[in-house]
Amino acid sequence: MRRLACAAVTVPLAAGALLAGGAGTAGAAPGTGPTAVVSMGDSYISGEAGRWKGNSLTNTGSRNGTDRGWISGSTYDPAKVYGATAGGCHRSDSAEVHSAGAIADVAVNLACSGAVSQNVFRASNGGVSYRGEAPQADQLAAVAASHDVKVIALSIGGNDLGFADIIKSCAYDFIIWNSYCHDDQQYAVDQKIDAVMGKVGKSVDEIRAVMRTAGYADSSYRIVLQSYPSPIPRGAENRYTQSDWSRLNTGGCPFWNRDSDWARDSLVPQIANRIKGVAAAKGVQFLDLRDMLQGREVCAKASKQVSSTVPASAKTSEWARWIDNNESQGLIQESMHPNHYGQLAAGRCLALAVAQPAGSASGCKNTAGSDHTGMFLTPAP
Repeated sequence: MRRLACAAVTVPLAAGALLAGGAGTAGAAPGTGPTAVVSMGDSYISGEAGRWKGNSLTNTGSRNGTDRGWISGSTYDPAKVYGATAGGCHRSDSAEVHSAGAIADVAVNLACSGAVSQNVFRASNGGVSYRGEAPQADQLAAVAASHDVKVIALSIGGNDLGFADIIKSCAYDFIIWNSYCHDDQQYAVDQKIDAVMGKVGKSVDEIRAVMRTAGYADSSYRIVLQSYPSPIPRGAENRYTQSDWSRLNTGGCPFWNRDSDWARDSLVPQIANRIKGVAAAKGVQFLDLRDMLQGREVCAKASKQVSSTVPASAKTSEWARWIDNNESQGLIQESMHPNHYGQLAAGRCLALAVAQPAGSASGCKNTAGSDHTGMFLTPAP
């Protein structure tokens, strides 16, 4: 049995820069060169946790087939999934921009785990380098010059709002303090959210500025601004009782029912609704992912842990990474992010969104008992 220690829970959101599909044509003007789809922002679009196919309590070998970084015996190489960004930006091979399919000739992942809005802005306008890389908007300028950029998918704001601290506080309140987190955390979110949404809007403006400088008309490409899914189920949908330690020691979801309900039905919708407002104000497309993991969350009754008798499967396994606070299977930064199956689902959502009008607003949901091919769009709430 995996035991989760009471050490600090740190869950930075991910982002990254991975080129797939071949080299571009240097100096290509807008509308020439290979077409490109670009992802920018944080861990929820960089591919964080893409190493994992469900969650298993087995800590040896392939971890019952869940560990895509397994080589043989007790040898593991996260670079099989994250490439040169292993341990850093965590740009997964199954990240949304790569899992979306044939949206463009080339997929470019500029997102990075832990990124905040300032890591998206141009350096000339307040942007800050991160993990040894230039601000993402400045990286985008090089891509826009050598490719014909058609789609830019953006996920940002979660780290500005303090997702990691919220998760840490709520876990501590379950593990140590025997108290709730939703009241004080809601107050903290309310104090920050206006400023955070201003930064999300500025991120869109920075992308527009880069593309205009590169000679692109606003109508020649689209920006898809997306919200966040909940990796935590509602209390009534959790398969482990809150009256013992199974949520911590077995499920890896140490949260009280009331805090779980708050996260799923208040916090995630609040953020999604505000991001939708930013998208509308900036005239960009909105992709609402609040329900993407419904029934597939960590500890959800409708999903199962992987074991020697329950194989890893996109149809039955959890689509999010549990909290492995001992880091007995990987890095803590992977916790509470869509895993490999979740990344495939997000990619399908992006592909479906790109097939919609550029100014549309859609929610993306999964079909119970299906894999990522069962994702479908609904009008955004």
